[in-house]
Amino acid sequence: MSEQRKQAVSIRLGASDVRKIKRVAERLAVRDSDVIRFALKSMLNRIAPLCDAEIRGRSLVPVFVEGGCDLIAHFELDAFRLESIINEGVNDERLVDHDDLVLLAMSGSQQAYLKLRLGSVNGPNGEIEATGESLRHYLYAKYVYRQDESPTGSFARMPVNTEMKKFANG
Repeated sequence: MSEQRKQAVSIRLGASDVRKIKRVAERLAVRDSDVIRFALKSMLNRIAPLCDAEIRGRSLVPVFVEGGCDLIAHFELDAFRLESIINEGVNDERLVDHDDLVLLAMSGSQQAYLKLRLGSVNGPNGEIEATGESLRHYLYAKYVYRQDESPTGSFARMPVNTEMKKFANG
């Protein structure tokens, strides 16, 4: 019963964020608190697998790829911190390579170096253009898609593993 009750939470926001919230609320004809709750719920949905301590390894790759540089930069996650979040307690089959975690960590702040690294990962002929989208394709192809599938950028072809089904079903 206590989980059903709402709770007041205090947060600090910059003046520009408060102005934006007020503008959105005014435009939608809703309360400021409705905009804040929507933003919070949207963010929590994006990173929902992080709420389940049993989801680890390659199953977390989509969270960090889709959350991208915003998530990594805001929490100042480096490759070693990503390694502990993603790979701690994972068997070899579910492990994400450290070099790929370095690529993820660089995705937000070091675009030039990321392009160089992706070029070397993708081969000397540069089969994949070195952009944030190519990092997404590279990581999805390596960790998310099945061997007999090719990445198309669509979630429709993404296999649903048992860990994600467990999380989705509560």
